Amino acid sequence: MENLLDGIEDILLMGPGPSCVHDKVYEALGRKSIGHLDPYFIRIMDAIKADLRTLLNTENTLTIPMSGTGSSGMEACFVNLVERDDPVLVLINGVFGMRMQDVAQRLGATVDTLEFEWGTPVVVDAVRKKIAQKHYKIVAVVHAETSTGVKNPVAEIGALLKGSDTIYLVDAVTSLGGMEIDMDAWGIDAIYSGTQKCLSCPPGLAPLSFSNKAVAALENRKTKVPNWYLDLSLIMKYWKGATRAYHHTAPINMHYGLYQALQLILEEGLDNVYQRHLHFHHELVKGLEALGLSMLVAPASRLPMLNSVKVPDGVDEAAVRRTLLREYKIEIGAGLGPLAGKIWRIGLMGHTARQENVTRLLTALKANLF
Repeated sequence: MENLLDGIEDILLMGPGPSCVHDKVYEALGRKSIGHLDPYFIRIMDAIKADLRTLLNTENTLTIPMSGTGSSGMEACFVNLVERDDPVLVLINGVFGMRMQDVAQRLGATVDTLEFEWGTPVVVDAVRKKIAQKHYKIVAVVHAETSTGVKNPVAEIGALLKGSDTIYLVDAVTSLGGMEIDMDAWGIDAIYSGTQKCLSCPPGLAPLSFSNKAVAALENRKTKVPNWYLDLSLIMKYWKGATRAYHHTAPINMHYGLYQALQLILEEGLDNVYQRHLHFHHELVKGLEALGLSMLVAPASRLPMLNSVKVPDGVDEAAVRRTLLREYKIEIGAGLGPLAGKIWRIGLMGHTARQENVTRLLTALKANLF
């Protein structure tokens, strides 16, 4: 009988995620499973919590990986913090801000938005004016907008909310592990991410952290959290204390993988990791511009790990992506929404951010575009 797993090829993942995975992480995923309440597994859980706090620069006790992809982290933040008719402001300049809006609306929140042109960052002065006009329970923004390659001014927005009772919620799915996040200093109250981007672990877990302010909002809800699986008031009992309460069967081996991925980042050193992403971003941009290609995003707002490249006039962007995948075993991403057909999205996330990968892609593009 044919085993389809035998046909999986070794693809260089240079799209918007997932990213390449280090061999040590693959080895970790293949370790023997133990019980999700085994004392040794609890030691691994505690180590993961500590390492995530280091990456996030936070002292938050409630810092855990949720079972599920980054979208489960987003959903968890909103379902635990939003009650019907809560005023929520979502700052939108791409697909993932739109998803925040959708989730908040589904929960019955009164959602206002500030929208900005795709490919440009959120404008801090516009946010300042908006929050001066109305009090919001939650202000939400995407740190690294994966659909456009834009870095949003998360620290500056946090400074606007300092001293208020507004909960500041940030999507860090693409940024965590690839650029600095200073959760406590930037005044972030709730943050979520995913394992498959700059953490270079397969998709399946969503790191999440709540400040004391966010935990208080959860504990003081007037209504029960409307999602049992993502109810942090229940999940916290599994993740803290000497005696752990069963909630759901955690994906044991995914936690092994995340533990190893975090170890690799900390062994390399956070500053070294961030500098590596930035260095190879510059190398990629230099090589693309030498080929006559141009970037969508202005230099000051570019992400190091997600590069949006304008498709030249007359080029079939989908055909280029198919050729890269079929003949060169390289995956890059297409544009989304209003940018569909107009850009390629090239990822330099985590283990993918290496010189050999930049060189291989540039060589393939040169052979197929010119």
